[in-house]
Amino acid sequence: MTSSPPAPDSDLQSPSGGGHLPDTAAPGSQAALRRANRRRVVDTVRSQGAVTQARIARETALAPSTVSSIVKELTACDLLAVEPDHGGRRGQRVRFSASAGYLVGVDVGHRHVEVALADLNLEIRARRRSELPAGHRAQDVLAEVRETCSDLRASLGIAPDRVLHAGLTLPAPVDAQRRALDSDAILPRWAGTDVRALAARLLDCPVVVENDANAGAVSEHALGAGRGVADMAYLKVAHGVGAGLILGGRLYRGASGSAGEIGHITLDEGAGLCRCGNRGCLETFVCAPAVLDLVRTSGQHAGTVADVVATALQGDPGCRRVVADTGRVLGSAVAQLCNLLNPELVVLGGELGQAGDLVLDPMMEAVDRYSLHGDTRLRIVPSELGAGAHLMGALILARSESSLPV
Repeated sequence: MTSSPPAPDSDLQSPSGGGHLPDTAAPGSQAALRRANRRRVVDTVRSQGAVTQARIARETALAPSTVSSIVKELTACDLLAVEPDHGGRRGQRVRFSASAGYLVGVDVGHRHVEVALADLNLEIRARRRSELPAGHRAQDVLAEVRETCSDLRASLGIAPDRVLHAGLTLPAPVDAQRRALDSDAILPRWAGTDVRALAARLLDCPVVVENDANAGAVSEHALGAGRGVADMAYLKVAHGVGAGLILGGRLYRGASGSAGEIGHITLDEGAGLCRCGNRGCLETFVCAPAVLDLVRTSGQHAGTVADVVATALQGDPGCRRVVADTGRVLGSAVAQLCNLLNPELVVLGGELGQAGDLVLDPMMEAVDRYSLHGDTRLRIVPSELGAGAHLMGALILARSESSLPV
């Protein structure tokens, strides 16, 4: 005996039609159950990406016939789409419709800002990178982001109300509510700013704010070197040093949002002053300015860490030594991280990660020397997403919190 598929709900509308009607179904009613099942299907596509209907059924514990009915329903209203497989027959891979809605990703650095406009499948449709002056202000940068978003939307013919959510990453700790910066040592002219509220007002959409190392961890875990790994760390080495932590398959922020500030582990109290006010932090030895200062003593005049890495890979002995020494210092800090959290994987992001074995081998030597060893030996690998890891993380976070019309 077979049952007929549930009739479509009258409150389900196309995403391009201005959303959906208020949820007025009584709890426990058939309409409420259908709506809950649709949300389960959509959330599976949101978390898994393009996925087969059989996988959706397994993840949601819904009957295959129910999944098929819901997919047809949501395809008809242009929220989901079914794509053909590589064999040419009608496929069962379900993804978001290319026109279901759009996301904005914003990656703010110490001297740059990059903005991307993507669809709900995280496919970037347009992007733009701009340089920023030293000591930039939150208001000025976010006003520039607003203008950039407007330009990118206009270039693609996308109406403002089609942008569902934005993700914003910053090279600084963000408080537990991911609203305001809780430190004035890193971005002093952003300190105390309710970044989420300011960005939401200027961009005219909901905004999620995250530390850039956390965003890098999210993207590498979802799409890069950390796929399928439950416990990992993403190590960002740039103007500052930070770690994003994935524990038990989930991003770990800590009690106040500042977990992973590995750059401020004290290595030598008699060493140079860190911008945080302490002496001898890891950051004072391995951040970009420190690396460039070391290289200059060898007669090289590299402008960026990428220049140092390129010169090292070409065989320059001074640059090779600087990269190796930097790797050893990083490795000693990673060893402390391993003794505390025992991750399976460390992903090295930033320009230094492009040095490959020149930096990874010295890091691993230091980890082997200073950490305890369990049954699983730590792996250290370069970022697969490279310079785009933080921006992609911003888009993933925006999609995870976006409200979809189901």
